[in-house]
Amino acid sequence: MGGQACVFYGAAQFSKDIDFLVYADSANYDGLRRTLADLQAVRIAVPPFDPAALARGHAVHFRCGVEQAKGLRMDVMTRLRNLPDFPALWARRTTLSEEAASEVHLLSVPDLVLSKKTQREKDWPVIGALVEGHFLAFHSDPTPGRLSFWFRESRSAERLTELARRYPAEAGQAVIVRSLLELATAGDLPRLRAALNAEMLEEQERDRRYWEPLKREMEAFRRAERGY
Repeated sequence: MGGQACVFYGAAQFSKDIDFLVYADSANYDGLRRTLADLQAVRIAVPPFDPAALARGHAVHFRCGVEQAKGLRMDVMTRLRNLPDFPALWARRTTLSEEAASEVHLLSVPDLVLSKKTQREKDWPVIGALVEGHFLAFHSDPTPGRLSFWFRESRSAERLTELARRYPAEAGQAVIVRSLLELATAGDLPRLRAALNAEMLEEQERDRRYWEPLKREMEAFRRAERGY
């Protein structure tokens, strides 16, 4: 669900860890604990591995000790800002098969884009690359769902202007949920670029507000582990 998923989709992002979204039920937690034991993984930061903390949106961080994955960091979450619960995400996931007949399950591109709308500057070029890659892969088959996704999430003023010119009816519908598309329809690239930047800043602020109470909890976890 993180940088490694972006690599699979061709929107390369340097990442030293692997982020996992897991289904939150007791049987799955038991399986996760067994896997962590097999990997000789130890928790390396707060919060504790606690279903209640995960349910509030925290990530739990582990470092693998087994030789084949020594030093690899794993971050586990069960809830993501902007996204529905696990079953809905699982139903629209992307599944890749490897030569060894194993499968890799990724967040769908639209869900991955939403998960990347963070306060971190480095995530926003990745969003642009994910959407542009999706457009290049499927532009010859512009289904209503794909057009809606491109209009809703593209970070390129030039791409949005092109889409508005080619699909004016769809642009007219999409402007209801993304008002800056009026600028794309008008072909006003300077103001559209400014609006895209303002949109990013607003989303970054939403992410900061979302994490503020969780950061306070993190500090409480640290104090508790230190014994004061």
